[in-house]
Amino acid sequence: MGVLALIVINKAGGLIYNRTFGDGLNQLNTNDYLVLAGTFHGVHAITARLNPIKDFMNAQQQQQAGGVAIPTRPEPPSGLEVLESENFRLQCFNTLTGTKFLLFTDTLQANVDVAMRRVYDLYSDYVMKNPFYQLEMPIRCETFDRKLNSYIREINSSR
Repeated sequence: MGVLALIVINKAGGLIYNRTFGDGLNQLNTNDYLVLAGTFHGVHAITARLNPIKDFMNAQQQQQAGGVAIPTRPEPPSGLEVLESENFRLQCFNTLTGTKFLLFTDTLQANVDVAMRRVYDLYSDYVMKNPFYQLEMPIRCETFDRKLNSYIREINSSR
């Protein structure tokens, strides 16, 4: 099938957009989507803090630099990025502002990161540049819906 669904979560963990593109997933009601968004936000926050190896690696790199501590900018924690099951794959793209894009795809879908980047570009062009859109509020932009549906239809028909 290809791309099955898209969910957008704001930085507080609230659901601001959801769209289903095919019949590959069970149909959920609005309350289920709200619970899913909040649960994923919590799991993502926990997994972003689970990072025991990175601090150890930074200490080793500083020791290899002759004992002189060279300040480096730490990479932001990423958290949960991909969740794969027998029936679907969930790819998460976390923006610098904390907005999370969750793309549900078929397990055989290739180039999911490219599709995710294009979805983010559409969001940037048609939602964020909309003078009537307020940050962190539900996305209600017909142009974004049309362009997104067109792009996802193109992906799903190419399979």
